[in-house]
Amino acid sequence: MVVSESSARKYALDPEVRLMLEVRDDNAAAFEELVLRYQARLVTILRHLVGDADQAEDLAQEVFMRVYRSRKSYEPGAKFATWLFTIAKHVAANALRTRSRRPEIMPAPLDSGAMGVTPLDVMLQASSGLMPVRQLAKAEIRDVVRVAVESLGERQRLAVLLNKFENMSYADIADTMKLSTQAVKSLLSRARVNLHQVLEPYFERGERPTPDGIDNSQENKTQK
Repeated sequence: MVVSESSARKYALDPEVRLMLEVRDDNAAAFEELVLRYQARLVTILRHLVGDADQAEDLAQEVFMRVYRSRKSYEPGAKFATWLFTIAKHVAANALRTRSRRPEIMPAPLDSGAMGVTPLDVMLQASSGLMPVRQLAKAEIRDVVRVAVESLGERQRLAVLLNKFENMSYADIADTMKLSTQAVKSLLSRARVNLHQVLEPYFERGERPTPDGIDNSQENKTQK
């Protein structure tokens, strides 16, 4: 990838890009620092993408191995987080393709881990307009949120995770997913509608959502 001088100067202001430039110069401590900063976040995203906590741990290691192996060719053409999650997106997609060719036992339901349910729970309440009328147990919320997010198509799910877990801007999500900014806005808008559709019966009547609760047939029609 050819990176312009102005782009390189712009992203060199990102402290994590500066760390990666030190990694390029074989600074092992800089690489360890990046791993410490991103490992838990990366595992969380991958866990939601592939639906398997153990596999997510393995895939996170693969992502970091790819980062290290490509260090000598690294050029700061984007924020470090954008570059890292672009690699993660490809690694997860490869894992899912491999799984589809080699069916296995379905993984156990995911726990949302140390982050709890806060990011997605807040997002679901704020963006869907649905507020629970009773105090829900954390375990129940985790399960409801997990199923709701898994109901989304792959691209909507990734856009939501990057937006709500990583607080990425529309532009950075667009760079990560190789879409236009408008396409990202459209994905997130449809995701909010779909989440509302899945969660409304639960909040209104206590009916638990199911993974096949929405129709994702329109997702692939998003324009780039």
